[in-house]
Amino acid sequence: MNKYSVLILTLFAMHFSGFSQQLYLKKEPFAHTYSIVARDTVTGDMGVAVQSHWFSVGSLVVWGKAGVGVVATQSFINPSFGPRGLSLLESGLTPKMAIQALLALDEGREVRQLAILDVHGNVDAFTGKNCIEAAGHIVGDNFSVQANLMEKDIVWSEMAKAFKNAKGTLAERMLAAMEAAQNAGGDIRGKQAAAILVVKAKSTGNSWEDKIVDLRVEDSENPIKEMRRLLTIHKAYDFMNKGDLAVEKGDFKLAKQHYKNAQKLNPDNLEMKFWYAVTLANNGELTEAKQLFKAIFKQNTKWKELLPRLVKPKLLLLSDKELQTILKL
Repeated sequence: MNKYSVLILTLFAMHFSGFSQQLYLKKEPFAHTYSIVARDTVTGDMGVAVQSHWFSVGSLVVWGKAGVGVVATQSFINPSFGPRGLSLLESGLTPKMAIQALLALDEGREVRQLAILDVHGNVDAFTGKNCIEAAGHIVGDNFSVQANLMEKDIVWSEMAKAFKNAKGTLAERMLAAMEAAQNAGGDIRGKQAAAILVVKAKSTGNSWEDKIVDLRVEDSENPIKEMRRLLTIHKAYDFMNKGDLAVEKGDFKLAKQHYKNAQKLNPDNLEMKFWYAVTLANNGELTEAKQLFKAIFKQNTKWKELLPRLVKPKLLLLSDKELQTILKL
């Protein structure tokens, strides 16, 4: 590292001197775990995912900010690495320089494990020499996988292989890496919690719009399996949201397609069936709509109470005669 880089790191160390130097203390959360940070090279979206035998692991391990990057801080966690790492990226440091700056301030660095990826796909990782074995990481093209306290030392290599071969959205590909880790033995202590966070490549300026996926399993006998279920439901509701937007624009044919896609992913969800039936009715497909409404009302009469309330906000475009016919089902 040249003198210029050393000077930058020193300045940033001074800048963050207000943060306590967190050593290895018994009060620190363990969160020995496996995780992945990654970027979708097509959309530019960035994500981080984690699983551990530690309650609510996502609340401390995963960090991300749209237009900036993502961070995974684990092993004997230094939670400040999350917000501080993102701040360093915003200030212009590369992931490698950010990691060097963070570790320079931390006397407990040798029990830390850390990975940082920026909006450009630059990525770096660190595994302290005193992390509990099996521990290690692999930095790849637009991703890094890292693990400690694993049953076997093949976990992170299996994660890398799975991520590179997986298809689908960034969240789905990261989850494939997590499933591969578990299949390779995973955390030697077992399973408990998981989390997935995906943020946009470019910030909208509204933090509530910048997170594409933000899911957590806080306590489960099989958190990865539960995360798969939640991610499928998340995808279904994404179609529902697209359907709602199409309704707002008066494009009921497009809304019908989105609601239909949602139902395929989550076929037992009555609300999804209800809005699909409403869209069918608005499209003039009353015969099919009535069949659906009848089945829905049989399972839960509250949906029948809701239906006429949709007339005033113009979400249901039926004549009173047509509406009454449906309500008599």
